[in-house]
Amino acid sequence: MLLKKLESGWGLFKQAMAGDGGIDYTQGSIGRVTLLLAIPMILEMAMESVFAVVDIFFVAGLGTAAVATVGLTEAMITLLYAVAIGLSMATTALIARRIGEKEPAAASLAAGQAIWVGLIISVLVGLVGILFARNILLLMGADEVVLETGETYTRIMFGSSFTIVFLFLINAIFRGAGDASLAMRALTLANCINIVLDPCLIYGYGPFPELGFNGAAIATNIGRGIGVLYGLYYLCGDGGRIRLHITNLRLQLDVVFSIIRISIGGVSQFLVSTASWIFLMQIVSGFGSEAVAGYTIAVRIVMFSILPAWGLSNAAATLVGQNLGAGLPARAEESVWQIVKYNAVYMGFASLVMLLFTRSIVSLFTEEPVVIDYAVQCLTIFAAAFIAWGAGMAIIQAFNGAGDTMTPTWINIFCFWVVQVPLAYFLALILEFGPVGVFWAVFASDILTGIVSYLAFRRGKWKDRVV
Repeated sequence: MLLKKLESGWGLFKQAMAGDGGIDYTQGSIGRVTLLLAIPMILEMAMESVFAVVDIFFVAGLGTAAVATVGLTEAMITLLYAVAIGLSMATTALIARRIGEKEPAAASLAAGQAIWVGLIISVLVGLVGILFARNILLLMGADEVVLETGETYTRIMFGSSFTIVFLFLINAIFRGAGDASLAMRALTLANCINIVLDPCLIYGYGPFPELGFNGAAIATNIGRGIGVLYGLYYLCGDGGRIRLHITNLRLQLDVVFSIIRISIGGVSQFLVSTASWIFLMQIVSGFGSEAVAGYTIAVRIVMFSILPAWGLSNAAATLVGQNLGAGLPARAEESVWQIVKYNAVYMGFASLVMLLFTRSIVSLFTEEPVVIDYAVQCLTIFAAAFIAWGAGMAIIQAFNGAGDTMTPTWINIFCFWVVQVPLAYFLALILEFGPVGVFWAVFASDILTGIVSYLAFRRGKWKDRVV
């Protein structure tokens, strides 16, 4: 019996990894189609997180100032991630809805118009980052050492913003269509290239020049750029459910406005959360580079550990969108509760690992005792909220998949700016808890987000959203 289950599970895994354009996610076992979508999405998100962890791993060998530079730059460039993710939400919602309605031509049109929006965003953000790199670091509270060494790194990261936007966007198209395996392969390819190039360009191995942590920025963007080319190859070919034709790139303002309308909620949602994170980083930076480095390492480890749950949550967005398009709201809701259970189990396991092996994990990234202490404190506190965080994550993505991006925005405003930010300021500066006060504020907001998301989802208004 056990052998039969293992064989069945292995067969499901192989099917998920290979991709199957004939699968209808609006029919059959919810558990089965959830896993067929979720397995490649989990691996996709794991690959996304590896980018950050790999960069920190190699950059950490250059000292605290280098790690702090990466952390401060990433804190600001997360605003770009917010925009890219918001655009991705709208794209996934529209395409999933059209696929559920059995309208692949309309889905291809939505994909083409989303590319136009992504191009405009990339150009604008890139220009701002190139021209104002030093000002960005100053805004983030960088000290003189970081300012002197980090300006070029920041300029490279912002100047290559199109690789971030288009990798998110193209993978969102694939996810909305149910081609999750293609998105996973694009990120896997990008990540493998980054892993190879990172040490070569940072430390000058072999024929490569020694570029320091600027090499990490170049390696990351080369990897992402090749991932984008891979995605475009399949998007314009016959490998997926959607085929992009040149006619799909002709501006259709009604579709563009639909994308922008949905994106506004998605972008606002992440800008709210990202802006709060930047505020928290500014508080932490007031306690020195060691605190920033510890916080940065801890956040990277957390993102690596929870992004599989984010992958599961992305499956919720696709399933909700396609099932609503097919006129099956009850099946959409059942899919979400299934994924909430999966997330709770995984996040419980991840929390246990973090709590048991915190110092050992952190020590892989740095040998500086003060940095280790800050990172251990941060990880321990964050991990205690993992289960509630994972449940909230799935429900938030369900809202987004339905095209209801404003409900998560209001949830974020309340949980982050009414609770998290004031609490962090009060604990860290007024009560003089230091960075630990920031960590406890994040814990409180993560718990609250899970509770509020659950209550909002149970109301069921998302089922009536027209996209």
